[in-house]
Amino acid sequence: MPSILLTEATTAPFKSTLGRILIVEDEDLIRDTIAFTLAEEGYEVLTASDGRRGLDMLQASLGNPSSATQGAVTPIDLIILDLMLPYVNGLDLCRLMRREGNSVPILILSAKGSETDRVVGLEVGADDYLTKPFGMRELVARCRALLRRHQQFQAAPKAAMLHYQDITLYPEECRVIVRGVLVNFSPKEFKLLELFMTHPKRVWSRDQLLERIWGPDFIGESKTVDVHIRWLREKLERDPSTPEYLVTVRGFGYRFG
Repeated sequence: MPSILLTEATTAPFKSTLGRILIVEDEDLIRDTIAFTLAEEGYEVLTASDGRRGLDMLQASLGNPSSATQGAVTPIDLIILDLMLPYVNGLDLCRLMRREGNSVPILILSAKGSETDRVVGLEVGADDYLTKPFGMRELVARCRALLRRHQQFQAAPKAAMLHYQDITLYPEECRVIVRGVLVNFSPKEFKLLELFMTHPKRVWSRDQLLERIWGPDFIGESKTVDVHIRWLREKLERDPSTPEYLVTVRGFGYRFG
């Protein structure tokens, strides 16, 4: 393998403006191939071969380095995460990150390609899901799209607070209060709700929501919008089967309020 390949808790010998990517994958060949491909594209790359190591490196990226990751460079801009990992599996790692408020984009890699598996991965907070085997060109395209969308979202000006009836959203704090109770949302759920609350009464089609939240380069099925709408209703509505806030406009899409 060429010398450009990176090892655990190391960084590329240059500072890339494209972003820094952490690959958490226990299969050596897959991990090394992805690392080499992304380094060739100009990204800085970190790698970890198990979930515990990956978690340590993530903590270091938040400014809490452990003795095992001294010297790790922060921040991490994107995580490529396998699901079947030693010590800490990918789903638990993803779930823990979102619970702690870490919004870094996550691309899940998995040999499990059923709709249920993809839904579970997205539900715990992943931004995209790629089934093994996959092509390197598609992987690079998905990484670019995730990084671009995250950068655009971070750069967009945000209101100090959005309020509608008994729902209050704090964009800068990534916090939502529903009927006086703090409710946790995944990054995609939060971005959807923020968009809806910024434009109350507007009807959004699935394609418009995909372009605004997932980006024009999204590679996947439009039904992912329906899945996220269902999750939003479960967290917002008193009775999700008869929604008061997030209403379906038959033949057109969805409206908030």
